[in-house]
Amino acid sequence: MERSILRRWAICGLIAASAPAAQAKEGKPVGLDSIVVHKALRQLEAYRNGKVVFQSRVSLGGSPVGDKLCQGDNRTPEGAYRVTFRNAGSQFHKSLKISYPSARDRKESRAAGCSPGGDIMIHGLPNGQGAWGRAALLVDWTAGCVSLTNDGIDFLWEVAPVGTPVVIHR
Repeated sequence: MERSILRRWAICGLIAASAPAAQAKEGKPVGLDSIVVHKALRQLEAYRNGKVVFQSRVSLGGSPVGDKLCQGDNRTPEGAYRVTFRNAGSQFHKSLKISYPSARDRKESRAAGCSPGGDIMIHGLPNGQGAWGRAALLVDWTAGCVSLTNDGIDFLWEVAPVGTPVVIHR
């Protein structure tokens, strides 16, 4: 990613002005310490070298209060996960799949007599709807995923490789 893009994003408030210049080589992400989602605040933060390098408002599942338990409950899971797959051809601009369900998630769902579901992503806006931009983040509309603007997922795409820790707090 070029430094000019990072400067432009910093000016637009998409990342902290002190963000380190990404030095992706051969199209590979440069790496983050972690991605942290605060559900109650509707906020995502990306950390590198212990500092916030990106912060964004997010939309969550349509029933955002509480931990995801069953497939179809429209809740966003809570817990510690990792990025397991990167999809450049997502129906939501781009997406980062997280490692939901964990063993704990599967155990709790089994106890409740349901499937935990899967395919929880951090993604952009639906294809063709990118013009909504930040306005799309004023409501919770996903099926349990974490959504941000297309510019936001573009930034994460450049810096979050498979294996990046993702922590989702209530």
